Amino acid sequence: MDLEELLGRALDLGDEGDWAGMAELLREHLPEFEEEPAMHCWLGVAERELGLEGVAYERFRRTLSLDPTDPYVLATAGNGLAGFDDPDAEQALRTAALTAPEVSLARFLYGAYLSREGQLEKGLEELTAARALDPEEAQIAYELGVARALSGDREGAIDAVADAVRLEPAEGWQHIVLGLLLLEDDRLEEGLGELTEGARLSPDDVEAQLLAALAAGAAGRDELAYEMLERGRMRGEEGDMPLVLEVEERLDAGPSSARALLMEEGVPDSLRSRLAERP
Repeated sequence: MDLEELLGRALDLGDEGDWAGMAELLREHLPEFEEEPAMHCWLGVAERELGLEGVAYERFRRTLSLDPTDPYVLATAGNGLAGFDDPDAEQALRTAALTAPEVSLARFLYGAYLSREGQLEKGLEELTAARALDPEEAQIAYELGVARALSGDREGAIDAVADAVRLEPAEGWQHIVLGLLLLEDDRLEEGLGELTEGARLSPDDVEAQLLAALAAGAAGRDELAYEMLERGRMRGEEGDMPLVLEVEERLDAGPSSARALLMEEGVPDSLRSRLAERP
């Protein structure tokens, strides 16, 4: 098959979540298209999704060494390098955004990179442009919310992340971040609702279960609080148990104790780490 047909099949597998099948297909045909940047780029995406971060990093490095001009390949490979704090990421992302200003992926990935690097004004400009190009893309709305949060615009961040939740309601991460932003804004009941929904959608996210437990405890919702605590205990590993026990002690001590841990440590620490996560 030719390159276009091969990549089409590979990307279809990726859209279905079959990362192993996508990687296998691309590896099988890689010797035929060794000098094609897109082969290395999309294989790197599949391998990253399979947890092979080091291998994926080398794929993205190889992609850029072949001097791609496709903005989707440039932006994707640049974003892949950004996850490893590789300084070459910025040039690839910048080139993609400058040469294809009509491509929302290029603008939003460059904006997301700039925001996390502290260049908030330029990051917001790129993300706002990406949102105008594709207003129904949840990830763009989410990243715009992240940039606003990092710039101190809490209300704007809440609005943008709420849009992301509306556009992609089954994505637990976005519910959780929205819940944390609402709690930071002292909107306990709303924050609890979003946190609980996000935790249920992300059952392996132990931190989310425990944050929801504390929020429920702070709201005097004991039944819900102990349910979420137990969910965290069930999914937790050995290293999580000290925190599980601390949350249980706070719930036993009453709403004020649960609220203190939630607002003094839980919300600030979790929100900070989640906002730092790259797309």
